[in-house]
Amino acid sequence: MLNIFSQHLGLSTAELETLLSFSLQEFLTFPAVNELLGSLDTQLLKETLPTAGGVLAEKLPAFYDWLKNELNLQRVPDSPDHTTTWVIGFLNHQESLTRLVELHRPVPRPALERSIPRLLATFDGVEEEKVRKEWQKAIAALCLVLIVAARNEKPYVQSAA
Repeated sequence: MLNIFSQHLGLSTAELETLLSFSLQEFLTFPAVNELLGSLDTQLLKETLPTAGGVLAEKLPAFYDWLKNELNLQRVPDSPDHTTTWVIGFLNHQESLTRLVELHRPVPRPALERSIPRLLATFDGVEEEKVRKEWQKAIAALCLVLIVAARNEKPYVQSAA
């Protein structure tokens, strides 16, 4: 998982380990996090929303089925519009990031961690590299917030199953 975040966010493993050790409040107020979120090209993301919407409309139904059937998640969005809306809606709004965390709190940490690479891969087919990378960076940044919050919820002990 660290490799995925490193690849899409340009952070070193040491930087990621530091960020992941923070409480959610520490994370949200840490200057490097604000810098990371501020580095997102929100103008490009807004301009390419139709592209992202098309990608998500095509790819997310299979992703949602995977969440339901493979990860046994009960509460899965019923429309790709949901994900497109939250990505744009939560960008660069710290108070909204806490709402993002609240909405995803029921998702078990192992499921959340397993879903991130697959979610980011939904944009692999976007031909324009700049657009693909910026959408993957934005989603990775939001997923990092969710992982920090999940790690603060309760200790995760992997079962021997």
